[in-house]
Amino acid sequence: MTLIASAPMGLESIVRDECVDLGFENVKTFNGRVEFDGGPEEIVKANIHLRVADRVFVKMGEFKALTFEDLFQEIKKMKWEDLIPIDGEFPVSWVSSVKCKLYSKSDIQKIVKKSIVERLKSHYDIGYFAEKGASYKIKIQAHNDIFLVMVDTSGEGLHKRGYRNLINDAPLKETMAAALVKLSRWKGGELPLVDPMCGTGTIAIEAAMIARNVAPGVNRKFASEKWSIIPGNLWIDTRDAAFSEEDYDKEVKIYASDMDPEAIEVAMENAKKAGVDGDIIFECKNILEIEAPYEKGAIITNPPYGDRLLTENEVQRLYSLMGDIFRMRFSKWSYYVITSYEKFESYFDKKATKNRKLYNGGIKCYYYQYYGAK
Repeated sequence: MTLIASAPMGLESIVRDECVDLGFENVKTFNGRVEFDGGPEEIVKANIHLRVADRVFVKMGEFKALTFEDLFQEIKKMKWEDLIPIDGEFPVSWVSSVKCKLYSKSDIQKIVKKSIVERLKSHYDIGYFAEKGASYKIKIQAHNDIFLVMVDTSGEGLHKRGYRNLINDAPLKETMAAALVKLSRWKGGELPLVDPMCGTGTIAIEAAMIARNVAPGVNRKFASEKWSIIPGNLWIDTRDAAFSEEDYDKEVKIYASDMDPEAIEVAMENAKKAGVDGDIIFECKNILEIEAPYEKGAIITNPPYGDRLLTENEVQRLYSLMGDIFRMRFSKWSYYVITSYEKFESYFDKKATKNRKLYNGGIKCYYYQYYGAK
C-alpha cells in the first residue's frame, strides 16, 4: 500500500525526515503530506512514532474527475474489499473541494458512498451492510479536479498524546511543539532548554519526550487497532520495542516558567502524565525574574500574540522586554520564538538568523531562530 502522513503546512520536511529515520521506503513529499510505501507494520509504526504528523492514512487512489459518473467509476475501481471487512463501518467523513467542477461536498459524499457500497455488494454478495464493526473513515481531498482518496488509520489526531487533559486559553498543539524542538535541533545532553512562558508546558514536555526518545503515541489508542488486516500482536510488539528504546541515561535539563500559577499546576500534572516530570523544573515567575542557569543553552517559547491574549501595545512591550532580557542574561544562548506578530524582529530589536513560516491552529506564524555561540 501507499501510506500518507499528513503534515501542517511548512513542516512537511520534518515529517519526511521522521519517515526516513523510521526506515520507511519510497518517501515522497507533497504540499501538506508525505507519502511512503508500507503495510500493517508501517501503519502501526507511523502512528506510534511520528511526532509532527497530523494523521496517518491509507491512500486508496488519486484520479481526475470532471463528472459525477467519472467519480463513481474511479471510486468503484478501488479494492475496498482488501481493507474493509463485511461488518466494517465506512463513513465518508470528510470532503474538501477547491477549484473543482464537482464542488458540492454533500453530492461527492453520496456518490462516493454509493460507489463503495456497489463494489462491496458484488464482492461480499450481500445487499445491506450493518456497519457495526471497526471504523474505516474515508477522506476525500479534491483540488483542481484531482481527487485524493484516503482512509484514516489514526482516529483522533496524532497531537492527542494522552497527557494533556486541561488546556489553557491559547494551546499550542503537541505536534507543533515537537516541531519547534526538532527545528532547534535540541536533543538534551549537556545543553539546557528554557521556556520562560511555558503555559501548560507543552514545549517542555515534548522536548523531554524527544530527549528521552519516548514514542509520542505509545500510550494511546488508534482507530486501526480494530482493523482485521493488522494482527493484534503487532501493536503489542511495536509498543514493547518503543518502550525498550527509551533512554533514561542521558542528562536532561529543562526549565519551564510562567507567571500564571494555575498554568504551572496544569503543566506539572501534564508532565507527570507524560512520565517526564523528573526532567523539568517548573516555576511560577514573571519573565522579568528569569536568569540563565548555564552559560549556553536554548530558549524555545510561544509568547502571547497580538490576536491571542494581549493588546498590540502589550505585545510590543513584551517583545521589546524579551529582546533586552535574552541579550543581557542569555548572551551566548540560542533563541527560538514562534509568533504571528509580523513586526516581532523590530520590537525584539534583532534580525533572526533564520525565519520559517508556519501555521499554528490555522494562524499564520513565523518561527524566529537566533543562533547563539557554538
